[in-house]
Amino acid sequence: MKPPDNDEIAGLLERIADLLAVQDANPYRVQAYRNAARTIRECPRPLVEIFQQEGTEGLDALPGIGRSLAALVAEYVHSGRSRLLDRLEGQVSPEDLFATVPGIGEELAQRIARELEIETLEDLELAAHDGRLQRVVGFGPRRAQLVREALAGILGRSGRRRARRWHMARASAEEPRPPAPEDALLLEIDAEYRRRAAAGELRTIAPRRFNPEGKAWLPILHADRGRWRFTALFSNTARAHELGTSGDWVVIYYECDGDEDQCTVITDR
Repeated sequence: MKPPDNDEIAGLLERIADLLAVQDANPYRVQAYRNAARTIRECPRPLVEIFQQEGTEGLDALPGIGRSLAALVAEYVHSGRSRLLDRLEGQVSPEDLFATVPGIGEELAQRIARELEIETLEDLELAAHDGRLQRVVGFGPRRAQLVREALAGILGRSGRRRARRWHMARASAEEPRPPAPEDALLLEIDAEYRRRAAAGELRTIAPRRFNPEGKAWLPILHADRGRWRFTALFSNTARAHELGTSGDWVVIYYECDGDEDQCTVITDR
């Protein structure tokens, strides 16, 4: 895969800025992406070279970049994708995600998502370590090991410091969990999202999954609280649709200084 040049990286940030603007994100956040894109276009050195020689610290030192955008650029340089862009466009599916892992093609990716009912690379890594992946037709010990090694590289490198489940430490080196907002703050975001979604105050997007008619039905909220940035939306997963909870489960993505994670808030039944 050819490394992205500065124009391509700047285009990524501009695309994110456009989507954030359409979805009523904080104008200052939108402008930060546009300013960063301008800095990158005018930078005399290739960002890939800066990252390779100086790491995320070198990207962070550029005017108007900062830790969060440095982490996003590092992710894109490594993988050619941006999870934030995927999320904003509402187009990534577990099948597409798993198919990007070496050793897994489209057919196997579909089988994994269907049989294991998992949706993230972290879930896939856990399944590769606890034996579930090897029970999927098409996987043996050798291919499972290949996937474990590939995921260790994908999840362990770049600016994306992913959250690990606690029992993964028995199979690999323990990695500290990224910081998380207080529960009260998460519940505050959840309450605001539910209230504004019910009142029809939020922008709606048209997710690609489980939406054959392409309707813009999914409300999305972007909110800033101090150093935290949040995105909230109803769960559009296979499990939520199966249980009829796609209008109840609220997925909250949160990010601070390049560290990001997510949680799901559900009402008591």
